[in-house]
Amino acid sequence: MFFADVFVGVNIGTELSVMPHPTQVAALLKAQQIRHVRLYDADGGMLMALANTGIQVMVTIPNEQILGIGQSNSTAANWVNRNVLAHYPATNITAISVGFDVLTTLPNAAKILVNALKYVHSALVASNLDHQIKVSTPLSSSIILDSFPPSQAFFNASLDSVIVPLLGFLQSTNSFLMLNVYPYYDYMQSDGFILLDYALLKPLPSNKEAVDSNTLLRYTNVFDAMIDAAYFAMASLNFTNIPIVVSETGWPSKGGSNEPDATLENANTYNSNLIRHVLNKTGTPKHPGIAISTYIYELYNEDLKPGPISERNWGLFDANGKPVYILRLTGSGLVLANDTTNQTYCAAKEGVDPRMLQAALDWACGPGRVDCSALLQGQPCYEPDNVMAHATYAFNTYYLQMGKASGSCDFNGVAAVTTTNPSHGSCSFSGSVGRNGTMANITAPSMNSTNTDSSATAFEYNILSCAVMMVGALLGSSIRL
Repeated sequence: MFFADVFVGVNIGTELSVMPHPTQVAALLKAQQIRHVRLYDADGGMLMALANTGIQVMVTIPNEQILGIGQSNSTAANWVNRNVLAHYPATNITAISVGFDVLTTLPNAAKILVNALKYVHSALVASNLDHQIKVSTPLSSSIILDSFPPSQAFFNASLDSVIVPLLGFLQSTNSFLMLNVYPYYDYMQSDGFILLDYALLKPLPSNKEAVDSNTLLRYTNVFDAMIDAAYFAMASLNFTNIPIVVSETGWPSKGGSNEPDATLENANTYNSNLIRHVLNKTGTPKHPGIAISTYIYELYNEDLKPGPISERNWGLFDANGKPVYILRLTGSGLVLANDTTNQTYCAAKEGVDPRMLQAALDWACGPGRVDCSALLQGQPCYEPDNVMAHATYAFNTYYLQMGKASGSCDFNGVAAVTTTNPSHGSCSFSGSVGRNGTMANITAPSMNSTNTDSSATAFEYNILSCAVMMVGALLGSSIRL
């Protein structure tokens, strides 16, 4: 498998009434030490924001594009050229998801799904990237029938004409099966047969464990049972060496009156236990010690999602970057450390010399290599259009980029560290958690430095800044960067 080690990542959906700017998303990911993300598209702005972060990215070909890609090798090659090669390797794209839940939501495309995967893979081969970037497609666990006991599980036979060649493709390309695993839905649909603690990965007494009567394997949670059901289903078709990556799993933090178990406590319990379970590398009863890398659904609450209330409450954070709940991750390492009780921010000081403040802002967006595009007119952090607000955004972004390095929130005395979140309106600020040590070894450059030749980001900013100032002069506006 191409992943160097087991990981817990997050899915990033975009159905929000106020979607954070890509630079804000990237800052939140870095502050939370999230090193793996799955996108539901291949948005150019997001991929640019993730460049040079080291974050491993899975991009997605939307369902509506599969028909075209599955019928034309050249269309697939063009998609890869525009959405992958244009960003790689600066953006660490490691996988391409061809659609999502195609077999259950887009039956017309199912017939050409495998062709689409093959054409995309061929484009990667042509660029000599097939070893670095893998191709797969997420499957709903609902296509696995008779899933308990897991040893009796099998794929819906009506899909065998697609499943068999799909598994053959995954095996021949050393890729992985993507599986969406939702114990919440299994629990809700079980009419009380599944215990809540069993779904939440809580410790169970031995007499409450589920036993597979055929293998005598003991199951302490739904998550493991569902994954083993997939292993057994693949084995029934003579595929025994394809690894599994859980492409989606999670628990909603809020629901309607008919969703009583969609609560903050249960969401916290499930995701905290899940992260600990995955990172402990315990594997499953069928494959102990073979860890299952997993993407949590999802980073943000998506308030535009249709359906029941729970559909809009799967996120770990709200649109302002505030945690929906505080994950309990003691002993699980610095992954998704979203306890913001000790977060700090870097903000412009009140009452300082406005010329010094402007100079510091210019430095941050230039030699300081901060992406200040979120401060442009029409972007989420443009308002209020004043030096104090814009400087605070730039200072805080720089502070995060430098991992709170000594001197990274001073700017010749016009900035200071604060515990007050300066987020406002559509402009959300990520705080730097006190225990975050992911970038603490970076040395903060001096504000006296003017060397920007080595920074493509700074070069692009200087061009952008000049253009904005010219437009501002023409319109008589007070645009400031």
